[in-house]
Amino acid sequence: MIDVQEALEKVLAQARDCGTEKVSLQASYGRVLREHIDADRDFPPFDRVTMDGIAIDSKSFQTGQRQFKIEGVAPAGSPQKELLNAEHCLEVMTGAVMPANADWVIRYEELDIQDGLARIQLAELPKKENVHYQGEDCKAGSRLINPGLKISSAEIGILATVGKAEVLVSKTPKVLVISSGDELVGVHETPEAHQLRRSNADVLQSLLQDYQVSLQSKHLKDEIQDIQTQVSAALETYDLILLSGGVSKGKFDFIPEVLEKLGVEKSFHRVAQRPGKPFWFGAHPDGCKVFAFPGNPVSTFTCALMYLRPFLDKGLELQEQAQLHAVLEEDIEFKPELTLFAQVKLSFNSDGRITAKPLLGNGSGDLRSLAESDAFMILPSSSSCFKAGESYPILNFRKFY
Repeated sequence: MIDVQEALEKVLAQARDCGTEKVSLQASYGRVLREHIDADRDFPPFDRVTMDGIAIDSKSFQTGQRQFKIEGVAPAGSPQKELLNAEHCLEVMTGAVMPANADWVIRYEELDIQDGLARIQLAELPKKENVHYQGEDCKAGSRLINPGLKISSAEIGILATVGKAEVLVSKTPKVLVISSGDELVGVHETPEAHQLRRSNADVLQSLLQDYQVSLQSKHLKDEIQDIQTQVSAALETYDLILLSGGVSKGKFDFIPEVLEKLGVEKSFHRVAQRPGKPFWFGAHPDGCKVFAFPGNPVSTFTCALMYLRPFLDKGLELQEQAQLHAVLEEDIEFKPELTLFAQVKLSFNSDGRITAKPLLGNGSGDLRSLAESDAFMILPSSSSCFKAGESYPILNFRKFY
């Protein structure tokens, strides 16, 4: 049995870049960017009016003029207009190019317009705040986004603005999720008194949706020959196999034996943690990586967050994320020399720190308790008493702000 940090290092050592591919702009949402994005022109590309109103030559105002004849209108989307007479004005709309020979925009709210005349109802001009000047945000050629960022709605807007109809992103691994166990039935089935609906495969698939991963799933009975046949075929087809169940020491826990027979090289089996101690990880010589999670639902979820998520992040070349920490609100005592993944409810205190309230569940089979939690707090095996006010790392699985 190895400790949590060593297990994580072994998992990350097996992460491999799956390459890149080009996808459409909209299909790039949630994918990891793999190219530098530079401004193809100045941002904004022209002096852009930011408020509806009139554009004037401010020198006329400074000499005492307050009433201006309206020469015309400059709408958004039209070529630049020109103010022909310095004592006149042009009506301008938000998004329009600032007219030539004009240097100031007065908002409609500060005007009285009648009979083609605009009278400015100001004693003095405000600061220049109604024009977004060319190149004010950035100049052509400036770096806008670096590779390694997961593309969000904000990046979609930038990519569209610079004309990226296709985007270079990380290729995602081909994944198979396998659950096993004779006691499990499908979500649409009515279980007998001795049965349960299976949920672990759905949990893993939902986690993988965050990565836009191509995946399939199947369920296997506790029959060693069938498990061996199915896993053997999967090793030739998939980049990543996620198994849930059948990895402990029970009479029907065939997964470690099958993986050994199929030549999957074990990196480790059993980690000094709770929940999730029976976790198994290894790799086939042909490249397929295998995560074999314990069957209890909280164990599967914990191990997926602790090991699978960073494995995917590294393989997809995602920028490394800072480890979040939270401050304990109450004491926790835990005697076994194991790393404890304690379920917690998160919040912010008055000085902006994240705080964590421990939640008592009923063990690794208590899936219900996850609905009340926001994260697992990682409490090290080096201690048995964790005091309120102490800070520890967290694995958050829910937005808490």
